Amino acid sequence: MAVRLQYTRTKALLLRRTLSSFYRHKVIRRSMASDSVTRFDFLVIGGGSGGLAGARRAAELGATAAVIESHKLGGTCVNVGCVPKKVMWNAAVHAEFIHDHADYGFEVANARFSWETIKSKRDSYISRLNHIYKNNLDRVMLNGFLQAKIESIKGIARFTADPEPTVEVNGKKYTAPHILIATGGRPSVLSDNEVPGASLGITSDGFFEIESLPKRSIIVGAGYIAVEMAGILSTLGSKTSIVLRQTDVLRNFDSFISTNCTKELQNSGIELLKNTQVKSVTKTDKGLEVTLVTKDPENKADKEKISTIKEIDCLLWAIGREPNTSGLNLSQVGVDTDEKGNIVADEFQNTTRKGIYAVGDVCGKALLTPVAIAAGRRLAHRIFEGKAESKVDYSNIPTVVFTHPPIGTVGLTEAEAIKTRGLENVKTYTTSFTPMYHAVTTRKTQCIMKLVCVGKEEKVVGLHMQGVGCDEMLQGFAVAIKMGATKADFDNTIAIHPTSSEEFVTMR
Repeated sequence: MAVRLQYTRTKALLLRRTLSSFYRHKVIRRSMASDSVTRFDFLVIGGGSGGLAGARRAAELGATAAVIESHKLGGTCVNVGCVPKKVMWNAAVHAEFIHDHADYGFEVANARFSWETIKSKRDSYISRLNHIYKNNLDRVMLNGFLQAKIESIKGIARFTADPEPTVEVNGKKYTAPHILIATGGRPSVLSDNEVPGASLGITSDGFFEIESLPKRSIIVGAGYIAVEMAGILSTLGSKTSIVLRQTDVLRNFDSFISTNCTKELQNSGIELLKNTQVKSVTKTDKGLEVTLVTKDPENKADKEKISTIKEIDCLLWAIGREPNTSGLNLSQVGVDTDEKGNIVADEFQNTTRKGIYAVGDVCGKALLTPVAIAAGRRLAHRIFEGKAESKVDYSNIPTVVFTHPPIGTVGLTEAEAIKTRGLENVKTYTTSFTPMYHAVTTRKTQCIMKLVCVGKEEKVVGLHMQGVGCDEMLQGFAVAIKMGATKADFDNTIAIHPTSSEEFVTMR
């Protein structure tokens, strides 16, 4: 009985504290209403993954918070990135399975794909996620009780010339002792001056607006967005070409992965136009007409070759991304950016102006949703919980590229390991095989795996793979590498048979 009474008193005390905090913050805001500035403890510019994560965690720690967003909540990842892309990749995987059904004894007659159906379902799913994000701002828990909601401000923020850091949105001013910039990035585009007719193409954002499956597609670029978009379109039935300035895709990845992915794309029927650039784009009554120029940079005697591809339904530029910083008026508050417009931030996400922070793609580093989320949360703990050393460790970040088959990678490439540790201190282990899934299928893909080890103890500093299931396989290995696993630790782990993952613990 005494325990129950103590529990009741404790909850009552927590409730009084929570309500006291709630009314205290409301009074502060009302007292500011007579002025032209509304004040919060934490003001977030950008309602994407990093900004929302930081705002929610700050509110859970007792801070008044607001999020400024000009578009839909969820940012690139939810609206035109990871999430809708994965839905389309899943659809493409179904197409691969249908191709293999007969080999596994299933009779599949008249299987037809409807782009319109998956687009409708995908868009409805994204809309539900937008509502969930909005509801999450309205329901934040503090000490086990519902806290005052995080204020959502719709519009474009721009820093003002006020003495303390202040932003203006739709004619109203907002300030806070702690302001987080999490405005993300956008696809890079070429102007019509750079490439005549370039604006006739689309970017990865526009990919999700396509109403029907293109019959003929051209993707320009060699990065992960280019190979993912090309894989989806080709697998779902669009005749697809990739325009490459050089000869291989994913050149920033380990060469083992880059070479294999290039081969897998070609084996799947995607045309790779190497050492090629787009010269011009025109529109005809039968679609787009793209003029290409091809020249081998290694062969100085090689002359430029001009070619044309006609009747193109989809020309997609995947030539990189750039930060959303141009309209923020950052110079007004002394926030520095680099030559590409990325905000300069230190390991604790501090910018060059005290009290202003930046996380996510706007910093131009590790452009991954989970990185932005982790950075936003750790920043909130540092500011509002007093955890002075709370920060993201940017080493050994795992990532997956949703190609066909998918790629998983974490840690250093072999070239990076040699550069930082010396050639004599680096040892690699590799394997290549046909996954058991393809034992009975006409269609084949390879699975390749690589361990990069350093030192006498052979500490595993890099792990790279491409093959069926590698996307779901990576997370566990990433934990092991983060903990400092050695090749001996891998060797001492009993294999799971029959799986592809067992190859990592049986390499010699």
